[in-house]
Amino acid sequence: MTSETNMTSETNETAPWEPKIIAFLCTWCSYAGADLAGVSRFQYPPNIRIVKVPCSGRVSENMILSALKSGADGILVSGCHPGDCHFISGNMFARRRFPLLSNLLEFVGIEPGRVSFSWVSASEGEQFAEIVKTVTERVKALGPATRLIKKIDQAA
Repeated sequence: MTSETNMTSETNETAPWEPKIIAFLCTWCSYAGADLAGVSRFQYPPNIRIVKVPCSGRVSENMILSALKSGADGILVSGCHPGDCHFISGNMFARRRFPLLSNLLEFVGIEPGRVSFSWVSASEGEQFAEIVKTVTERVKALGPATRLIKKIDQAA
């Protein structure tokens, strides 16, 4: 082993664990709120990876389960406030779907709190930053995800 390899592995061992959170944000409100948070320089943890979707109603159970299987420690789904959906009622579909999804996730052993749902409008950049902080703290308290994670063969 070279000294560079030793330093890298030592650094990784001492670095605190940080959760990986996938955020499914609707284009019209929540993504714009995230953009406003960035432009306004509101501070929030860099743990989220944003996936821009046309509407929160388009986020399916399969998308969330796939993200969890791929190694995400937490999921945030955020859409327009009720009555403000660009697609009229897409966010209401998401709102109805979320309790059912929560029951499914609990059934398969995913801890409550790993998947979160919120409403954020385009003018709520500060609220978006606070939601990301809250979700990150909640997922960090749960620790690394251990359920549904694909085991990668180290020999391959």
